[in-house]
Amino acid sequence: MDLIQFAIIGAGWRAEFFLRIAQQFPDRFKVTGMFVRNEERSREIEQKWGVKTYPTLNQLIEQSNFSFVIVSVPRDVAPSYMIELTGRGIPVLCETPPAIDMESLLALHQSIDKNAKIQIAEQYIFQPYHAARLQISKSGKLGEISQAQISAAHHYHGISLIRHFLGITYEDATIQALSFTSPLVENPNRSGIVLGNKIIESIQTIAYIRFGDKLGVYDFTNDQYFSWVRSPRILVRGIRGEINNYKVKYMKDSQAVDLELARISAGIDGNLEGHYLKGILLGEEAVYKNPFIPGRLTDDEIAIATSLEKMDLYAKGGPSFYSLAEASQDHYLALMIQKAATIKETISTTKQPWAD
Repeated sequence: MDLIQFAIIGAGWRAEFFLRIAQQFPDRFKVTGMFVRNEERSREIEQKWGVKTYPTLNQLIEQSNFSFVIVSVPRDVAPSYMIELTGRGIPVLCETPPAIDMESLLALHQSIDKNAKIQIAEQYIFQPYHAARLQISKSGKLGEISQAQISAAHHYHGISLIRHFLGITYEDATIQALSFTSPLVENPNRSGIVLGNKIIESIQTIAYIRFGDKLGVYDFTNDQYFSWVRSPRILVRGIRGEINNYKVKYMKDSQAVDLELARISAGIDGNLEGHYLKGILLGEEAVYKNPFIPGRLTDDEIAIATSLEKMDLYAKGGPSFYSLAEASQDHYLALMIQKAATIKETISTTKQPWAD
């Protein structure tokens, strides 16, 4: 297996995910350089991760060997880097979302050459449980899927899951949405564990997205990712069955089948193989196999590593796996949900330029 070499623009919280993955799999991934403006942060990166940093983008490009560049910077400045890199013929994997608002999305599409090599690092469809559920929904066991209720990821991430479960691309939709605020005991966030019992306001957004005869239900609170008391929920319904979180029910001929997704891991009880996810079973069927054994990666890191492998193939002439157009559509729908919740009216979406 060839070593996947890539460079990174940015040195924030998300950039460290790529560094951890490369550290776990030095024979499969290598960060060949990072463009970091801040001198103090640059020294931290080099000391902690042993990765060469560069103070200018030109130095990174000229002195670092890579298959593609990851743009991991705030969404308001990401488009400028995508335009510059692709203008120089460099493949780009950009963090989500690709731009901050509709005006910026449209401007980006007008500025990017149609032959530019860009993919967006939307990882949720590659997380093990979601990937297993998608495998089941596409297998035909549930019949044609008509409904996906997703309470597992915010904004464009949640929309991406809804679209993939429903088999939707750029179809027009009608959206109804509302926001609800309720008290909640404060839970951990990106900064770590929160001590005490401070009560905060938790904002929940619920939206109904109708794509003709298919329905997506988006439901997320802004505390959900790190919360110890707010759980993710997934419900996918088809003609012959459904997935309800980890339970799968469907009709096989005239027989009702009732199974549960089983997570298979090494390192439990007396097992000494290591500590990692092996895969996910549905009965005797393997519906997900971890391609990154024996790395000690979180589910999100497994998903991001999957994006890295797919990006390397794409940069070398392989298929698209999450295009700029897809990412723009998901962000557009997420923005329309926010608008619908704000104005408290039903909104109809329209086809955007990237749909062509």
